[in-house]
Amino acid sequence: MTSQLLLLLLLLACSSCSLAIRIKNSTIGHFSKDQRIVGGQVAEEGFAPYQISLQGLNGAHSCGGAIIGEKYVLTAGHCVDGASPEFMVVVTGTNQYNRPGARHFVQSIHVHCRYDVPLYHNDIALLVLTEPIEWNERTQPIALPTEPMLPGAEVILTGWGSTVLWGSSPIDLQVLYLNYVPHDKCQELLSNPEDCDVGHVCTFSKEGEGACHGDSGGPLISKNQLVGLVNWGWPCGTGVPDAHASVYFYRDWIRSVISGNVKCGGYHTTER
Repeated sequence: MTSQLLLLLLLLACSSCSLAIRIKNSTIGHFSKDQRIVGGQVAEEGFAPYQISLQGLNGAHSCGGAIIGEKYVLTAGHCVDGASPEFMVVVTGTNQYNRPGARHFVQSIHVHCRYDVPLYHNDIALLVLTEPIEWNERTQPIALPTEPMLPGAEVILTGWGSTVLWGSSPIDLQVLYLNYVPHDKCQELLSNPEDCDVGHVCTFSKEGEGACHGDSGGPLISKNQLVGLVNWGWPCGTGVPDAHASVYFYRDWIRSVISGNVKCGGYHTTER
């Protein structure tokens, strides 16, 4: 293989996934695709067996996600929009993203058909893997929610996002305990932005804690159910809530995509 061809393959691998969380910018009204956990701590080994690392072929971590079935992974739409499944790898069964328990390849990407219509809305995607995941103590699915969240509910966020703004991703999985913020209160704290609709859930604990670069698409868990996927926030841990895709809101869309009963009107897909 020539050095030029090798370089091309590496570039394609690096470009197959967007880089992490969308960070709101108060001065220009745009976002950066890069986020992480601020104020968290290193998770115990095997703490979140549903957690995945979304990577390119070169092994670089770009986004998080959650296993919901033998061949199904949920993540944020902005993590995979425009990506090619053949250059994407899903790493499972590990707390260190550079030491995979297993590596899985992606058969197809299903991004919500109304992703970013309007901006920051419907930011959710479902990945279908080429082969089923093998379950073990470090690799397990997480259940979908069965009811809306209640005010003050504890939410667990995990991910490999940077621990400081514009820092690099930590090797070890981080965990942070947050509180659910009801939609009306979240709107008030965010000064009623149009970017946060009923398809989002908000979380907050205190200034200095929250999601950041590299956390995008990552799971938020409450009562052993997947309640959210990291979407966007003001960088990083600035004292206002972060907004995440509400898995409860999108549960019918998720089931329809898995069953194959939805056409666009529900999702667009990229197949191998």
